[in-house]
Amino acid sequence: MGRVHPREDQIAELTRGQSLPLAPLNEVHLRFIAEVLTHAWNGLLIDRRSILLSGDETEVNSLIETRLNALLDENDLWQLLARGVARGRETLSYDGSHLEKRPDLSIHLTDRSPSFPLIVECKLIDAESRKTIDLYCDDGLLRFVRGEYSWATREAFMLAYVRDGSTISSCLEPFLAKSRTRQPDTYRSDSLPESMWESDTHLARSSHNRDFRYVGRSHSPGSIAIWHLWIAASPQ
Repeated sequence: MGRVHPREDQIAELTRGQSLPLAPLNEVHLRFIAEVLTHAWNGLLIDRRSILLSGDETEVNSLIETRLNALLDENDLWQLLARGVARGRETLSYDGSHLEKRPDLSIHLTDRSPSFPLIVECKLIDAESRKTIDLYCDDGLLRFVRGEYSWATREAFMLAYVRDGSTISSCLEPFLAKSRTRQPDTYRSDSLPESMWESDTHLARSSHNRDFRYVGRSHSPGSIAIWHLWIAASPQ
């Protein structure tokens, strides 16, 4: 097994000609991506309901990936924004120490290099099976804070498949608020989740500081905006 160490050459080649962090994505586009993710889920809920309500994360993610790619042939605006979606695509950590990080979904955008997709990390929220907010944050959110995922970009998505009735306001927001009272704050929250859809509360955005420094460069990436989309995956 190879020794874990920074690999400057790998990062230098990956980021050659790029100014880091990359320019932020348009908020309108991010809202639209949330709408497409929701549309994909709602369509699958009609056709593949049993898997969505009882399958593990891998099974659900596979269906979501397939449906998102199929929608490229059905939705002209989606086709203009995205060139494809990949599940478990290997990527590097911020310093090249890890060459095989595998975020759940990578959305390759038409106006951005395929080396820097928009990452969507997916998690089940289900108290009965011990899929709790702790796992959502420690095995999901924290990966963005530490520079394992999306270290070159200013935004990413967390997609929750909620099976126990939890909501962002009742679960995620108080969890992050409690963490902010500790020193240090594990999740380095600059701002707590703020609702991004007036008519609903299942899309919110939070901001988290990142203090690692780019390899071969003298600056850190600054904060990352995490868009939290929580979709009800209960038999209600």
